[in-house]
Amino acid sequence: MAAPVALPTIEFINTEATLQDLSSAVTLLFEPAPPIVAHLYSHRPYASFSSLIDETEVLLSNPDKYLTLQEQLDVINAHPRIGAAKANLSALSLIEQGYTPEDAAKKVDATATPSADDKETQRTLKRLNEEYEAKYGFKFVVFVNGRPRSVIIPVMEERIRNSTKEAEMKVAMDDMVAIARDRLKKLNAAKL
Repeated sequence: MAAPVALPTIEFINTEATLQDLSSAVTLLFEPAPPIVAHLYSHRPYASFSSLIDETEVLLSNPDKYLTLQEQLDVINAHPRIGAAKANLSALSLIEQGYTPEDAAKKVDATATPSADDKETQRTLKRLNEEYEAKYGFKFVVFVNGRPRSVIIPVMEERIRNSTKEAEMKVAMDDMVAIARDRLKKLNAAKL
């Protein structure tokens, strides 16, 4: 079984953490996104990890004020593709994409055989990811929140058909904050 995932104390983040230490902690909440880390490092101290996420929300809800377009794309593209190969996802991402905590902890046993429906869902998500990225120029981000991946397919199709690049960037950044808040809640619950 994989080692438990845990955040350091906020006191450590505020007083002792190097940029790399903060990056490791922020990656648990937001995936590896150097522009977020640099901003958060320069705005310490934080009363809590919730306030650290609040500061990130300020950053991501006003991206043109704080980030170049390339940095905004780097933040969005730090997020894994929906339906990405299990080996490339963190345990938290696997759980969010509908895998059991047991499968996520072992990165889904190599002997596990996907169902025909799962294979079709994977093919469809791969195609939709390619369409989305070709249209908008960055990865699709959605707060999956444990929903089966198959339920995300109509969401992707709708957003490909009826959205704009600007709207999608905003949704992606808003959803990244929602994902971080959910991850923090789960990490805090795991401590109990």
